[in-house]
Amino acid sequence: MHHVVSPLLGSTLVSLPNAVYGGVAANDPAIGQALIDEAKRLATKLRVKHLELRHDVQASAGSDDPDLKGKELYVAFDCPISTNDESLMKTFPPDLRRMIRIGVKNELTTEFGREALLDEFYDAYAASVHRLGSPVFPKRLFAACLKSYGDECDIMMIRKDGRVAGTVLSFYFRDTVFPYYSGSYPEFNRAGINNFMYWELMRRACEQGYRTFDFGRSKRNTGSFDFKRNWGFEPQPLHYEYQLHRAKAVPDHNPLNPKYRLFINAWQKLPLPVANAIGPHIVKNLG
Repeated sequence: MHHVVSPLLGSTLVSLPNAVYGGVAANDPAIGQALIDEAKRLATKLRVKHLELRHDVQASAGSDDPDLKGKELYVAFDCPISTNDESLMKTFPPDLRRMIRIGVKNELTTEFGREALLDEFYDAYAASVHRLGSPVFPKRLFAACLKSYGDECDIMMIRKDGRVAGTVLSFYFRDTVFPYYSGSYPEFNRAGINNFMYWELMRRACEQGYRTFDFGRSKRNTGSFDFKRNWGFEPQPLHYEYQLHRAKAVPDHNPLNPKYRLFINAWQKLPLPVANAIGPHIVKNLG
């Protein structure tokens, strides 16, 4: 559990903040309930607004604990990937295959690296989240990921005529690749950047022996949800659960909430250098 104290959102106890998966890690219902009971005790002791358990899609959603309220705002997307390029391509819908070939036709090039690509990655990532109206994480977070995870974390860079078109920072665990942070420039959309970028990551992951592609979470009825579903991936509900303490309702801290629309619109209008300067000081309080 992480105790998140935010001047914006108050005090919460979360497993895990800034992550897709978390919640109970147990292979026995009694152990799982013991963990939940201890989390509830800590939440009471710390006087938090709420306790949040981000159960992963494979886990049973907590338990039948009557104190926990469920919410299925997010879904996860993952699928097996083939070791053969041709076989992998055939698993995609025809329209998607056509979009990937547009990237090939436009001679997009692929490069993998680590620290040497960090500055270019961060520029593209920061510009992308700014267009979405979200504060950006500090560059030192990504530097720490590359340092701490070693070969289990890298950056893929897609270029068009030498210019950065798109990029993604991925993590690798067991047999799965997780493309976690990404960015691209809209001027390269016609060149097929986004579909080509994830195809290249899947292809390279297959070559290295990975068998599952985890596309992360998305909110229903959003552009990212539609983009991932267009790959033929089926959404799997994420069973997040909450125990309310000082809060009166299950939290709704997401960009689809109308009360955040004014902030999002204002953030999008900020000059990018200003947003990059103050964003890291805000995002750490969002959980």
